Amino acid sequence: MLDGEQLSHIVSQACRHYQFSKAIRQRAWVEIDHQALAANIRALRGILAPQTALMAVVKADAYGHGAVKVAETVLKAGASWLAIATLGEGVELREAGITAPILVLGATNTTEEIEAIAHWDLQPTLCNLSQVAIFNETLARLGKILPVHLKIDTGMSRLGTRWEEALPFVAAVHQAPHLNIASIYSHFATADDPDPTTMDQQHQRFQVAIAKLEQQGIPIPKRHISNSAATLHSRDLHYDLVRLGLSIYGVYPAPHLSPKVRLKPVLQVKARITQLKTLPPDTGVSYGHRFITATDTKTAVVGIGYADGVPRRLSNNLKVLVNGAFAPQIGAITMDQLMLDVSHLPDVQVGDVVTLIGTDHDQQLTVDQWANQLGTISWEILCGFKHRLPRINL
Repeated sequence: MLDGEQLSHIVSQACRHYQFSKAIRQRAWVEIDHQALAANIRALRGILAPQTALMAVVKADAYGHGAVKVAETVLKAGASWLAIATLGEGVELREAGITAPILVLGATNTTEEIEAIAHWDLQPTLCNLSQVAIFNETLARLGKILPVHLKIDTGMSRLGTRWEEALPFVAAVHQAPHLNIASIYSHFATADDPDPTTMDQQHQRFQVAIAKLEQQGIPIPKRHISNSAATLHSRDLHYDLVRLGLSIYGVYPAPHLSPKVRLKPVLQVKARITQLKTLPPDTGVSYGHRFITATDTKTAVVGIGYADGVPRRLSNNLKVLVNGAFAPQIGAITMDQLMLDVSHLPDVQVGDVVTLIGTDHDQQLTVDQWANQLGTISWEILCGFKHRLPRINL
């Protein structure tokens, strides 16, 4: 039974938490829709064969969505594996209580890294023959046997042993007493290209490498090569497991793949108007006066800038949503703030929410639009939203 003082303390803490939760939305924030995330996992799971596992790629803080919370949601929704790029990303998940198998996609080369991977029950990628000895020796000293995933380079020309040289590499791992082959995998370089020629060539190389290993009697528990684009392209590429990154966050890897499955955007970026003012004609706006007013112009200052992940290169070319209506950004985007022309919005007020990415009423702004304007990819846009923007999990 709580006494009066204890109850008062609990109520006080709850009120403080509520006030803080309100306060962090006073400037700018990122909203993460976990219902949409779970729906995407279920939709993608629905195009896979029952025996094909779904590995959710949560590297780079789950593409800016928040790795721990995303991992919890996707595992409940139907993912059975996680993939990360660095040891630190794996440790974060384990410390948060995530127990699912985790593949480290990046390279591991030192004794210290191997010891940490074994300690945190992570599963590393082995890329070449030179890693086999240090892995086996370190694990022998620890008295452990570790599942490892072997990367075959079929055309990405990044990590991995080239497909023609796969047999001696895989055979050496197979013979190492402290290493268990968990999977053989590769990665497509052009899966999002409407022309499948290069992808087909990589797939053929993967098949040839696998066939040679099987001819030597080397067991391969799992084979995987598909990222989001390849998974949406053809079931023939799914094998035992698919590695899904961009698609689980509700973004299509390429426009021609969108009819394959219905995905819901998970992330929205929002900020608030912090000041309104009317500028006379011939007034310069922001650094360098790259925008000059032509007439009396009602402007809004918004509390978000390039330090938060809004690219400065979008200056004078960005549009946002205010109360369901589009408004152009004007002048140079600054570190912490940007300005809008809201002359056409008579009812706009300080404190109104500005949507930079997301939906407001029946209008939508997407990461793809930003990427197309900047000549880049949606992955870069998502990963660019900084941690200064609090993530609000919905």
